Amino acid sequence: MPSLTLVPGLRVGHATDREAGTGCTVVLGPFRAACDVRGLATGTRELDALSPRHLVPSVDAILLTGGSAFGLNAAAGVMAWLEERGAGFETGFARVPIVPAAVIYDLGTGRADVRPDAAMGRAACEAAASAPVAEGRVGAGTGASVGKLRGHAAAMPGGLGSWALEAVGFRVGALAVVNAMGDVLGADGRIVAGARGEDGAFLDTARVLREVGLGGGFGRPAPAGNTTLAVVATDAPLTRTALESLARMAGTALARRISPVNTPFDGDVVFALSTAAEAAELPPPTLLSLGAAASYALEQAIERAVTV
Repeated sequence: MPSLTLVPGLRVGHATDREAGTGCTVVLGPFRAACDVRGLATGTRELDALSPRHLVPSVDAILLTGGSAFGLNAAAGVMAWLEERGAGFETGFARVPIVPAAVIYDLGTGRADVRPDAAMGRAACEAAASAPVAEGRVGAGTGASVGKLRGHAAAMPGGLGSWALEAVGFRVGALAVVNAMGDVLGADGRIVAGARGEDGAFLDTARVLREVGLGGGFGRPAPAGNTTLAVVATDAPLTRTALESLARMAGTALARRISPVNTPFDGDVVFALSTAAEAAELPPPTLLSLGAAASYALEQAIERAVTV
């Protein structure tokens, strides 16, 4: 199946601890990058380095990890692995690897004393390859779940999915880690994974919230206990400003495939990457086509995360 690694210059690696119910996923570059933060319960690291106004022109890797904020420790292992290979931003005294990261909340899905750490981040780097990305309950998607209106007991497994295609002469790929409070929808708008009632039927989280409210006899989701993380990438020579637009356009896929989305209980983040060696100002129609392709690829990745 086509996946994020269809875009040349990218390698993706997972580290998975099934007993602990957690893991991490690294996308290795280098590449120019930007992001669009949509959720209100994020756990992140070095997102400022993705601003077009930031000093560093590119980043060396993107880390997606479980473990909530504890999992950000895995970035130290990614940094060490990259430093050993001479990667990073030259400061005069050392090359400093730039590794933006974002987390999902998967605490309580396995052994409570194990969270992604530096060793797990290093292991993800060692496993990184340009082969098709492994999907499902692997890497950062290991402990993911979706549809948590009635809590984890009535939720369904989330996971990690990926997809890619070609558009206007360029390659465009997407990867999603889906750990949403809401339900995941198919292309026809029907729920494919989400909160279930006592009879096992889908409740339709958005409908319940409209008609009953968050209490409604169903309990409350854990604050900051959900998140969808996404990466879209292309070999088109986009500037960081254009990548911000690409991330924003791609993020519409979350609204089409997750209901509800970008909630106070989700930490949704969309990263956008370009592996082209040099940036160029592409005409707006080309950027529009790339945005439509990125959104489509991300829709497929979101659905695959819960169906593969």
